[in-house]
Amino acid sequence: MTLSLTPDEIEALLVFYRDAGIDVALVEEAVDRFAEADAELSRRREAAAARAAEMAAPAVARPRPVSAEGAPPSPDSAVAAARDAARAAMSLDALKAIVEAFDGCALKTTASKTVFEDGARDARIMFVGEAPGREEDLEGKPFVGRSGQLLDRMLASVGLDRATNAYIANIIPWRPPGNRTPTPQEIAICEPFIRRQITLKAPDLLVCVGAPSTETLLGLKGIMKARGRLMPFTLEDGREIQAIATLHPAYLLRSPIAKRQAWRDMLTIRKALGM
Repeated sequence: MTLSLTPDEIEALLVFYRDAGIDVALVEEAVDRFAEADAELSRRREAAAARAAEMAAPAVARPRPVSAEGAPPSPDSAVAAARDAARAAMSLDALKAIVEAFDGCALKTTASKTVFEDGARDARIMFVGEAPGREEDLEGKPFVGRSGQLLDRMLASVGLDRATNAYIANIIPWRPPGNRTPTPQEIAICEPFIRRQITLKAPDLLVCVGAPSTETLLGLKGIMKARGRLMPFTLEDGREIQAIATLHPAYLLRSPIAKRQAWRDMLTIRKALGM
């Protein structure tokens, strides 16, 4: 059966592929999956035979595993190292250098750049998203793809822009492969850095953009229930600022009807800043 798609459906499918991180074609010719299955079956049989032979050999003949030099740190030690490193930063420049030199998160090995910040450091408002996407990874700045372009329009609607009076960052400074969702372990490792970044920036208002940012920084689950409400947020040095959660632009691109809720959030933000 031949599947017939309209031009609009084809465009929507390509947009879906792009947002999912699919940006290259692996092969241009058809693949014989039956031949692949036969090859995989043969490989498994050979592996099973090798394991059986190994188990039949005397125990003394089997080498014992040893720990390799330079092995990745355990999750707990990586979190502790991140916490200690972040605590040592006394300025945003120092923190940026520490994050760029940090090797405790595996995401750094697959990312092109460290995405630390964008916008005005003296801004009264700070936006924190989840993680960089493909465009952000290439440019080294947060929110520069389609979601970033929509965020810029949202900021402009209430008199804000990243060049003069808005500051932007992410919980995760490195792009997850294929734009996948960061794991809880990856978030735990990177969380000390973003919390230190918020403290050093010390905005009057913190805006958590999307559910992951809201859950990580505010401890609230369910973005629809959490969004739009001003609440207190305590910095690491004990100072208290205001915080609010709003919908992620990527969600708004998928669900345009939710833009009316985001607009109400932006009005609350403008009122909180006295604009």
